[in-house]
Amino acid sequence: MAGADASRRPGRLGVGIVGAGRVGSVLGAALRSAGHAVVGVSAVSEASRERAESLLPGVPVLEVPDIVERAELVLLAVPDDALPELVEGLARLDAWQAGQLVVHTSGRYGTSVLAPARAAGAIPLAIHPAMTFTGMSLDLGRLPDSMFGITAASAVLPIAQALVVEMGAEPVVIEEESRALYHAALAHASNHLVTIAAQSAQLLADLGVQHPDRMLGPLMKASLENALSSGEGALTGPVARGDAGTVRAHRAALEAHDAPDTRQAYLGMARATALRALERGLLSPGQGEAILAALADLPGAGGPVPPHGASGPPS
Repeated sequence: MAGADASRRPGRLGVGIVGAGRVGSVLGAALRSAGHAVVGVSAVSEASRERAESLLPGVPVLEVPDIVERAELVLLAVPDDALPELVEGLARLDAWQAGQLVVHTSGRYGTSVLAPARAAGAIPLAIHPAMTFTGMSLDLGRLPDSMFGITAASAVLPIAQALVVEMGAEPVVIEEESRALYHAALAHASNHLVTIAAQSAQLLADLGVQHPDRMLGPLMKASLENALSSGEGALTGPVARGDAGTVRAHRAALEAHDAPDTRQAYLGMARATALRALERGLLSPGQGEAILAALADLPGAGGPVPPHGASGPPS
């Protein structure tokens, strides 16, 4: 492990991991490989204990206050909704220490959520990996291809950047007031992709397709690669072609099938696709009107086609 040589370098820290979930255990292992000493980890569930044992062998499993007491850098890798209460609770216990680095991995929050720690003299940093984790060692190999959204005061921003670089990733500064929108963008791209894949696989399975993943895999991978390389110029399909008849057929088939969540998702995404295609001139006004009518609640009630560059008719 790289930590053997790196530990001789100056600037190595004693790191405490609060939350041995998929993110915390992997980032803890990455920091350890960079030469930092992981002095303790909290792990409540059996799965967390197994991850800690696998990715952080030899690191003691401790109570959270004990981890904070021992660590020069505390990594808070807990669910977003649990973070404020955790930080405030530790402040009530007078656990935070002056000069201690307190780092959270939440995408939603910047550093304001760490105000109780800052009030005790700690240094707050937000570093969020824009990556999905399995909680296994293979995640470590994905870090060099990933980016982290980081937020910190300008005086300590280089510390956050250095930590991310040490883990092999690329830091990107996100302003405090932009964190929620930043996180929404990532969740929309990642979480909803999973939902779309699951919904499409279910439809195929309902039709008797034995291996829907094998049918969808090449299509979805190619679509994602094309979208990332060519943007909306890669758009294909009936909406992009202005094929309102096919869109109506899709809608009728989905309405006849017992999958209301899939139908709603299809209609919503098709409408968004049509509006974006109109804004970019990929559809003519006549084509756009026909597509929106096919997607509207009542036949022919698609509403006026928005002018080029407009945000579209109200939903």
